[in-house]
Amino acid sequence: MKSIIITAAICLLGFAGCGQQNSPKNKKINKTQPKNYKMDISKLTNNTVKEAFEAWQKGDSQSFLSYFTTDAKLFDDGSPRDFQKFVKDACGHERFTSIDTVENEGKDIYGNFHTESWGDFKTYFKFHFDADEKISRLDIGQAN
Repeated sequence: MKSIIITAAICLLGFAGCGQQNSPKNKKINKTQPKNYKMDISKLTNNTVKEAFEAWQKGDSQSFLSYFTTDAKLFDDGSPRDFQKFVKDACGHERFTSIDTVENEGKDIYGNFHTESWGDFKTYFKFHFDADEKISRLDIGQAN
């Protein structure tokens, strides 16, 4: 009888241990939101930028590219890059996790950004328009 009680006590302690939750201080905190995270985009006042931004966030490169001229230019921290290659490689893998500031009549976005290869950092996207209101240039870079 004594061995049955000891065995039952050990089993109960084992089950109780399995049911314990990590305390918040021991939980790993994910600083980035999942791709389907819905952030507040009410700060985006330029409709074209807002729609392009939403396409970027969804990873919809075809829709994102539709807001740009066919010969759109990309500058990364001031250096020219291949725009089409950037969109192909980054759209769907990189995204804003928050919007901090919007300037220049809604054409410049500053916020936290997540990339699979470089992690999380502050960045900017600055959209430039041509006379037909298509985006002709995108400046991206690390923000201070």
